[in-house]
Amino acid sequence: MFSGSSTFVSEVDQAFLFILIISVIFFVGIVFAMIYFVVRYHHKKNQTVSQSSGNLTLELLWTVIPTILVLAMFYYGFIGYRNMKTIPPDALEIQALGRMWSWLYTYENGYQTDTLTVPVGKPVKIRVESADVLHSFYIPAFRIKQDAVPGMKNYVWFEATETGTFDIFCAEYCGDRHSYMLSLVKVVPQEEYASWYDGTAQFASAASGGAAGGGAERKPGSRGPMLVKIKGCVACHSIDGSPLVGPTFKGVFGHQVAVITDGKEREILADEEYLRRSILEPQTDRVKGFENIPMPPQNLTEEELAEIIAYIKELQ
Repeated sequence: MFSGSSTFVSEVDQAFLFILIISVIFFVGIVFAMIYFVVRYHHKKNQTVSQSSGNLTLELLWTVIPTILVLAMFYYGFIGYRNMKTIPPDALEIQALGRMWSWLYTYENGYQTDTLTVPVGKPVKIRVESADVLHSFYIPAFRIKQDAVPGMKNYVWFEATETGTFDIFCAEYCGDRHSYMLSLVKVVPQEEYASWYDGTAQFASAASGGAAGGGAERKPGSRGPMLVKIKGCVACHSIDGSPLVGPTFKGVFGHQVAVITDGKEREILADEEYLRRSILEPQTDRVKGFENIPMPPQNLTEEELAEIIAYIKELQ
């Protein structure tokens, strides 16, 4: 607690500690009072007891005191909530797209990555979206969490106060590999971030179809490793032959594959046409032995699709 990784840490932890202390005091007090009453007023034979119709002082105390405490808890919580929802106008904006089962971050220049990099001491606005099911963008060290809801654009912001690398989780169960939906946020000095951001321009151009490195001709499939990573393919499909939620990419091209088509089993050749159809229409020919799990839409361009297919062909 009070680690100081972001500007929200102090107020969130203070509210938590206040509620925790009050809860512990009441828990201990009530338990000891119950034990005392059990011992002090346990039933005795032939005992004459007095009857009381009420006690105004006690009734006022156990009404007023809890009301004050609840209002104090509300105050602490509301102040923190208000600060979290008031986004500074000069904040950097980055999109965080949740999809089964990875996070994709898109910067204002179009650069995409699966690791979030931000400057220290600068407010950062995260636009949280989902490509498929419910997810939740959660950075425990910064004390922030925001749901990613399909069809909605939600926002959360933070300002990191120290450099370092911190974990990012999905805090909403989203399927078989929910626990694998991990990412990192790297907080760097502002000068280092400015230099890094300027250097991403060539990669952003390459990802959108431009040629990095002065227009040099690229080998077909050279962007494949980057694309299958940032598009989230490797969250379900391995490139080393190991089994995941979906079939591996390694060694599939040029071989016969057992698939289920319209409820019937058949074998087809995994050629370029099959790879293209499996990416664009993954439910058409489902590989035998794997569940029919919906694949999130990727909005691939023709060039990106060709690069991924060329890369899969190389994985022999």
